[in-house]
Amino acid sequence: MALLLLFFGISSCTDLASRDQGEVSQVLVSGNQAKNVIPAADQPGLYVPKLMGKKVGLVVNQSSRVLDKHLLDTLLSLDVNVKKIFVPEHGFRGDKADGAVINDEKDALTGLPVISLYGRNKKPTKDHLDDLDVLVFDLQDVGVRCYTYLSTLHYVMEAAAENGKAIIVLDRPNPNGYFIDGPVLDTEFSSFVGMHPVPLVYGMTIGEYALMINGEGWLSQGLKCVLDVIPLKYYDRDQSYQLPVKPSPNLPDQRAVLLYPSLVLFEGTEVSIGRGTDHPFQCFGHPDYGLGSYTFIPRSMPSSTSPKWEGKTCYGASLSALANDDIMGWRRLNLSWLLGMYEFLRDKTSFFREDEYFNKLAGTDQLKIALENGSTEAEIRLSWENHLEEFKSRREKYLLYPDYAY
Repeated sequence: MALLLLFFGISSCTDLASRDQGEVSQVLVSGNQAKNVIPAADQPGLYVPKLMGKKVGLVVNQSSRVLDKHLLDTLLSLDVNVKKIFVPEHGFRGDKADGAVINDEKDALTGLPVISLYGRNKKPTKDHLDDLDVLVFDLQDVGVRCYTYLSTLHYVMEAAAENGKAIIVLDRPNPNGYFIDGPVLDTEFSSFVGMHPVPLVYGMTIGEYALMINGEGWLSQGLKCVLDVIPLKYYDRDQSYQLPVKPSPNLPDQRAVLLYPSLVLFEGTEVSIGRGTDHPFQCFGHPDYGLGSYTFIPRSMPSSTSPKWEGKTCYGASLSALANDDIMGWRRLNLSWLLGMYEFLRDKTSFFREDEYFNKLAGTDQLKIALENGSTEAEIRLSWENHLEEFKSRREKYLLYPDYAY
């Protein structure tokens, strides 16, 4: 057991490393230092005047807050003419399970149409946009390429470009914006869980990412949309950002958000990352007996209605004791868990899902091949080093805030 934990890198983890004119800050915390950051949504003076007299569509969910109030309610109280709401994966309230089809509906309080972008359509149609002048996009991203809000951003921008509509992106801090790591997506593996040639962890806010989509010509036929990014105030990508609202059902707290980049590739394997438990993305395991002394049994629950290995005892490791500052101190993906589980699971032939989902998440087939060939972590990292350097150079053009030292 001690050897297994050491290989997984768990025992060594801890050794690694105001209110202003109506604005209220969230808090960025680094050690004993504290600094205020003001999300774009909390600066209505920068975007509400751009909406007056316009017919407005909102791309929002539960994270779209202006202080302690939803963006929709804020805009309606200011007499902005909001016509309809568009919602991503997990729905308007962010309570639908992963992968669940989201249906169109009406908002019970306002009667406004709520149009799903994670159901029959992933892209707004011409009919959806005909009676709109401008779209406001305000979703909390977590800084990982396979998080589907990026794909929703792409399709909303593309629809806006095709139909002559403007889009305003309200920027929010990236809780995993303090590092860049992982394989850069090969466009042969583009999908809704990764559309663009960026690393798994790309170190940009969602506003900066929108500028990159536009600037790199990634929209269909090289189109560019009329894009206005409302920036953050006092943002420092080196510091930790405590999300005021969980961004999706299986990222319930800051530790899960910080571990998500290192654990998400397990979604393409037969290893559970704790969906269907009280600690999703804070543990991992498999029914193969002897993998670790920590056990959990996934159960169906609203946040995960059909979890992997439902009702089966999984053996593995809990990461719930890891300190957030220590996780941030790594400034890289923890590959030891993936390498360790692949080495210790007895049946290698069934490690990866049969649908090639692992390659879609990784954005390449080279990581899977490297694991199958017994490559070391150093060899794997070397394989994506040049692509990361190329990406970093490309990324610089779109940064709105000071960069960190690599």
